Amino acid sequence: MQTVYTVLERLGGGGQAEVFRGTAESIKGFKKAVAIKRVLPHLTANPQFVAMFLDEARLSLFLQHANVVQVFDISKAPDGNYFLVMEFVDGCDLKALIAFHNATQTRDVALALHIMIEACKGLHYAHTLDHPSTGAPLGIVHRDVSPPNIMLSKNGEVKVVDFGLAKADSQVEITDEGVVKGKFSYLSPEACSGLEVDARADVFSLGIITWEMLTGWRLFAGDDPHKTVELVRNARIPSITALNPNVSPELEGVVRMALARDREDRFQNAADYGDALANHLFSHALKVTSRNVAAAVRDAKLARERAKDPKHQLIQALIMDEVNKMTSLVAEELAAQPVSVEGPPGGDVISTDDWAAELLDD
Repeated sequence: MQTVYTVLERLGGGGQAEVFRGTAESIKGFKKAVAIKRVLPHLTANPQFVAMFLDEARLSLFLQHANVVQVFDISKAPDGNYFLVMEFVDGCDLKALIAFHNATQTRDVALALHIMIEACKGLHYAHTLDHPSTGAPLGIVHRDVSPPNIMLSKNGEVKVVDFGLAKADSQVEITDEGVVKGKFSYLSPEACSGLEVDARADVFSLGIITWEMLTGWRLFAGDDPHKTVELVRNARIPSITALNPNVSPELEGVVRMALARDREDRFQNAADYGDALANHLFSHALKVTSRNVAAAVRDAKLARERAKDPKHQLIQALIMDEVNKMTSLVAEELAAQPVSVEGPPGGDVISTDDWAAELLDD
């Protein structure tokens, strides 16, 4: 039965692809909302990428989990462009939510942990998935776990997206030094060193996102890609509690274990990391459900719509200017008050004075 896809509007795009909202209509007239991801032509012009992309995209067709965006189809247009037809998540991505929380100086520890726990569920499912016919392990690793690739629905669902694109792109785009290109700030130390990666690389990426949600800062953000890669390789982690006193040393220890530079010292799978975060929620009687996620998504979307209104743009610009000034003051205070904490075995720590000084230098 042939399915006809119709593009309704462009939702956004990045260095790998652009995404559209559309519909899928069968011959009998059944319509379904879908997201259509068009892989950018500069990538599909590379035969190596196309072969890798198709292999990985076929693997993504096996993924059926509440915390993973489902891929329905892989299509090729007459002009040679490739498309992924996926489940449409009506909401926003985690990048948008983090931006909203940073702009409003919101630090909801329980919400951040809940989102990470749900992402852990989806990733662990993918990491441990077997081929439905042969039973052989598929060995899926996302390799590009970052805020734009974690979707949040208006119903409070948390879903990881883009398993089919990450590995193909990372294998094709390589620097002269053998460093994988991509979202450098969310790579693992072993990925930045050009080593083979496994599920623990995704755990490290989750640790970065958790750290950033709890502090409101970027963890690894150099002024150029090479500097960022070097920061990731060193994996020097400043104190979370120094940046957010509402985070307990116990929780900081959990996040630091996910961020251990040596992968042997990390949580060995995403499920263990998710369990450790859940134990913290339960032991501290922190209640958070999908309703909290739904409310956060609603607030973030409302703020985005208001930002499009010309009447609010000037006010927003003034507010953001003040927020930026506040951020600079925080960094200066940290530089004046050095604080450091114990890290996990094999991991490096960095005092907040050194870290803040690096930020101010940038």
